[in-house]
Formats: sequence, structure tokens, C-alpha cells
Amino acid sequence: MEFRADSYVWDQVAAEIKRRIAAGQYRPGLPIPSERRMADELGVSVSTIRRAVGALRDEGALITLPQKGTFVVDRQADE
Repeated sequence: MEFRADSYVWDQVAAEIKRRIAAGQYRPGLPIPSERRMADELGVSVSTIRRAVGALRDEGALITLPQKGTFVVDRQADE
């Protein structure tokens, strides 16, 4: 992934995760890849992934369940 200098890398990673959710690559109710896997795939540090995932959790797009993983929130289930 190519990163722009005009915004934080973690913010660009969060946007990429959101893009993948919208495209159906990461599906509601299912876990996203591990932090290590995403860090390797995107060429960033695990802490950058954690920051991006944390921002998406704060937005309500993701939920982390201890010892289970981080999952895409099914927004249709809330309606």
C-alpha cells in the first residue's frame, strides 16, 4: 500500500479496512485478519494496525471480543 504524506498512516489504514468492509472482503459477523497478518500485508507496524482498529472500534465498525478476535459489526442487525 502506498501512503500519502498529507495524513496519518493509521488513518489511511483505517480507511483501507473500511474500504475492504464496504467491498465485502471483510464481512459482517466475521473476524478480520490478525494484526500481524494485516501489518505484514500493508507494510506497517502492528501498533499502526492497533491504532487503526481502535479508531474503527470507536466508530462502531468493529468489535473486539477477548480471546476471540476482532469482528466486523453487522450494522443491519442493529436496525
